Amino acid sequence: MTELTQPLAATGARAPSTTAEAPTAAAHTVSFSELVYAHLDWWRQRQDHGLVAPTSTGYDEALRAFQQRHGQIIGCYWCTQIESGVALTERRRLGGWLQPVYSFHRESDWATHNAPDVAAELHRCDELAVRAKTVLTGVRQRICMQLVMSSAAHLLSLVDTRARHANDGDTDIALERERAAITKTENYYHEAANGQAQMVYFGGMASVTVALAIIAAVWLTYDWASPLAALIAGAVGAVVSVIQRINSGKFSLEYDVGSPYAFFLGGLRPLIGGAFAMAISFAFSGGLLHLPVAAEESTGHRHLVLLVLGFIAGFSERWAQDTLTSILPAAHGGTQKTSPEASPPPAHAGQQ
Repeated sequence: MTELTQPLAATGARAPSTTAEAPTAAAHTVSFSELVYAHLDWWRQRQDHGLVAPTSTGYDEALRAFQQRHGQIIGCYWCTQIESGVALTERRRLGGWLQPVYSFHRESDWATHNAPDVAAELHRCDELAVRAKTVLTGVRQRICMQLVMSSAAHLLSLVDTRARHANDGDTDIALERERAAITKTENYYHEAANGQAQMVYFGGMASVTVALAIIAAVWLTYDWASPLAALIAGAVGAVVSVIQRINSGKFSLEYDVGSPYAFFLGGLRPLIGGAFAMAISFAFSGGLLHLPVAAEESTGHRHLVLLVLGFIAGFSERWAQDTLTSILPAAHGGTQKTSPEASPPPAHAGQQ
């Protein structure tokens, strides 16, 4: 978002008229504030006594220099009574092969000087635009930025209406509608950002799980290792648990921290599930717990039972914790509480 500048009237100076030497991209980088002033001069001369060639040329040059730096303006609103405006730009990269960069620009200090209610809502638009540009990608980002641009334009139109001494009652009603619209845009951002973070989180889980599976497959091809087999089963159980929670709509993430952090957290999830599964495997191997199978069962069947228990341990960390703590010495008696068999997972096994 373009950095907002202070109104030039506060310093006692008027904006430089664009009837002077036209700015060029090579000589001067045009800010959005300068573009707003150039447009207002262009508009006033057009309404009063027709366009003067230097004014028209000055605005055209300012617009060309601004778009050369920030990209094509795909949405805008210019106040006709006050030096204020908002715009949304799209800057394409590598001929459209990379995702375009959307930027929200606003200059409204003049317009909102006596309208703190509108200024507060415009600040909400600023915050949403920054978060959408930083966090969202692709279609979600463009939709959110377009919604922000639409709300900001409507808000400035209310200021323009007040400047023309319109009915304050009508503008107050319109302002309430815009507050509700911005709230809907915020809800859309939260849902879109959480869904995007879930995809990144799942990518981290899948990457780590696949890496562990490849290593385990190579190892187990030559020799059976119960802890390693349990590690894979627990990792897969953890992935299934997260997928189930996503489908039920009960899985939310801290999306404002960025995609790398979500990917990192996703990579930890199968490792945690695998660690619990390995602990359960060691408990059975060490005799602290006993497999819930008959003594005459074959070794292959015992291996399958161990894989199932490892999957359950990764799927429900709570069940794994309860099972492991059941073999610890009692808090008061100092005697060891052991479970002859692994207890079945509770009804809330899918909850972490």
